[in-house]
Amino acid sequence: MAEKKRTSYVCKVDEKQIEKLHNYLDDRNWEFRDMQYAHWKAVQDKTNIVAYNSGKLTVQGKGTEEFVLFVLEPEILKTSGFGYEKEVAAVENPEEPFFPHGGVDESGKGDFFGPLVIAGVFVDDETEPILRKLGVKDSKVIKSPKQIKAIAVKIRQAVGSKFSVVAIGPATYNRMYSSFNNLNKLLAWGHAKVIENLLEKAPECNDVLSDKFAADHLIKNALQEKGRGINMRQRTKAESDIAVAAASILARDRFLWAMEKLSEDAGLELPKGAGAKVSQIGEKIAREQGVDALGTFTKMHFKTYKEICAKI
Repeated sequence: MAEKKRTSYVCKVDEKQIEKLHNYLDDRNWEFRDMQYAHWKAVQDKTNIVAYNSGKLTVQGKGTEEFVLFVLEPEILKTSGFGYEKEVAAVENPEEPFFPHGGVDESGKGDFFGPLVIAGVFVDDETEPILRKLGVKDSKVIKSPKQIKAIAVKIRQAVGSKFSVVAIGPATYNRMYSSFNNLNKLLAWGHAKVIENLLEKAPECNDVLSDKFAADHLIKNALQEKGRGINMRQRTKAESDIAVAAASILARDRFLWAMEKLSEDAGLELPKGAGAKVSQIGEKIAREQGVDALGTFTKMHFKTYKEICAKI
């Protein structure tokens, strides 16, 4: 019998987390409502989130599990839990024997400016110790762009041709998003494309681990003939795996390179992420180069885009 999904969740949040969550939801067109004893109530697709003045946060509705697992914990709380014993048990134990496999991760999905980049790396018994010696780890904990670039070069040298990077620039991203009309479906397409490319270069790869961003079936359904023959695994916090960590660095390296090129084209430095600075630069581009120019630099489904257009 399938385990029943949870439809409610309660946790404590501080003021900064409340603000960050508000910005995240607002940028994705959640509907905000006033509520007594609360900062706000947000509603979308039969999922309700309430941030109380006391610091209590509640999530209710059919989308509770996916929201907490894929957004609230990794993006806002920076924790894992929610009763997902199977997910926790699946996290790599460094003492467990290594076996050859591919890893997939992405960069840029939360950035208003720049591309979405997905990368995949196949790691075998020969390259695994080399990557560990290089200090390969989740790109999010490497703060220096120079260090990202330096490690990325060494990863490519170590694995040879057995990696794949798919960079979807803003203009193409916007066309594809209009077609998919769903970020997770677009991400699934990108992950599947990378996996198919990786299998061309490393046909011995029969197991792939991806950082989990949505329901398992999305990537599996997007895979083509070759990809459907592998063992496709997904889990949260997958960057603890050496192959996924290597992929995260290659994805981040290509994202940073693309941001430099886009900044040159824009004639000013494009900021990463989202927020007030991002909005200011976006508005400056729209005023000086025209609203249409934004589509060549930004992800147009972000609410930031609509807000900028409303001001021009």
